[in-house]
Amino acid sequence: MNKGPNTRLSDLFGLAGWSKGELARLVNRHAAAMGHPQLATDTSRVRRWIDMGESPREPVPKVLASLFTERLGRVVTIEDLGFGRPGAARRQSVHGLPWAPEQTAAVLTEFTGMDLMLNRRGLVGAGAALAAGSALHSSLHDWLLADPAPAFSAPAYDPRTTAEAAGYDTYEAAPVGSQEIDALERSVEVFRAWDAQRGGGLQRKAVVGQLNEVGGMLGHHHPEHLQRRLWGVAANLAVLAGWMSHDVGLEPTAQKYFVIAAHAAREGGDRPRAGEALSRAARQMVHLGRPDDALDLMKLARSGSGEQMLPRTRAMLHTIEAWAQASMGRGQAMRRTLGEAEELFVSDKGDVPPPSWMQMFDEADLHGMQALAFRTLAEHDPGAARIAEKHAKQALLLRESNRDRSKIFDYISLASACFIADDPEQADRYARLALVSIGDNSSHRTWDRLREMYRLTGQYSGYAKIEDLREEIQSALPRKPRGSGASGVKSPKELRV
Repeated sequence: MNKGPNTRLSDLFGLAGWSKGELARLVNRHAAAMGHPQLATDTSRVRRWIDMGESPREPVPKVLASLFTERLGRVVTIEDLGFGRPGAARRQSVHGLPWAPEQTAAVLTEFTGMDLMLNRRGLVGAGAALAAGSALHSSLHDWLLADPAPAFSAPAYDPRTTAEAAGYDTYEAAPVGSQEIDALERSVEVFRAWDAQRGGGLQRKAVVGQLNEVGGMLGHHHPEHLQRRLWGVAANLAVLAGWMSHDVGLEPTAQKYFVIAAHAAREGGDRPRAGEALSRAARQMVHLGRPDDALDLMKLARSGSGEQMLPRTRAMLHTIEAWAQASMGRGQAMRRTLGEAEELFVSDKGDVPPPSWMQMFDEADLHGMQALAFRTLAEHDPGAARIAEKHAKQALLLRESNRDRSKIFDYISLASACFIADDPEQADRYARLALVSIGDNSSHRTWDRLREMYRLTGQYSGYAKIEDLREEIQSALPRKPRGSGASGVKSPKELRV
């Protein structure tokens, strides 16, 4: 039966630039290298996959995913190719979301394996489109609110099938006990602290590798209390992998990790963690100039978090929503949302210990997000700049010594607010404080914010001190700013200038 063209495969095929005959030969050669010398395909079969929607048998989908990943320099999964997984329920979705519950470990392991392959071969890039917030909301809403499938319904999963897709040695992670999970949880804290201090670039590969290992562990059956903890580790590592990917400009990769984190958290029964993971995707959208998508994602994050969410976590979600509102010039709504965030934050009595993933959101972060929201609103309402200054200064007073990246953001918010408030002397002072440590940080997001600040210096280009500052900023920034490239994602500079 003719299903019609496989548009996902067709689009990727067009990007790869192969002929159908070339792809057929590559599939045969790659399959043989992966231990399947008996596989033989030809041009007519490739044509049926693309033009008629025919689904090839295993191991061809894994082979194709590996070939396209290497060719395009970004992770390409079986779902991206328009193929379903064996045993997975057929369903209508966008961007392969959501996948069947029993497939979460398989998707996690495959995606991280492909990501590691790109690292190993020196390939970077983000040649994919970000899913719109509304599309994610529509596809994930009912799934997120439903109960996870019982653990016993999941079929046995062999991690080696995804290892083959990336050309790995077929090492298989073993079942673990409580002491091993203790060690994994401690490693998450180490990675999280390193990210806060130095940015996501230096440890991203290590986090992805650890997440890949946990995916293999999840393929084994554990007692329920251990399985839940493993899912929690997977969710925390996936959020970190996503945040680090976002921090270095791998935007579609980051978004996929945030969605994987939401799946893992839900499988572990931690709805607030799932909501926080999606809020990261919302922050990403605001940074990229898509606040409407961010608001769609925040609706999903709130509705899917359940009643277990602590007031401080709800306060954090409100600050992200306020930033999106500020980006759209909705000053009244932003102020109301920030007011609610403050009330929620002070109402948290601390009688319930916050989860590990919320310990980074403290009073300094509350003020830092308020500074960012008011500084963003000041682009539409210059009167908001003075309030942004007040919050940024308070954030800096409260910042811990190991939060270097956050301090850079605070200084940039403060300097930008001073430029908007027509105070170039103070703006110059704070901008130089941001430049002191920005060279020791691997966060591309700090560069993006610095570019936004650089734009604000243009009106003071006649001042000798500001001219010197502009030269210093140009020296601090990479020679080739990130643009839209193949990813279809524009930088904040392109979006705002």
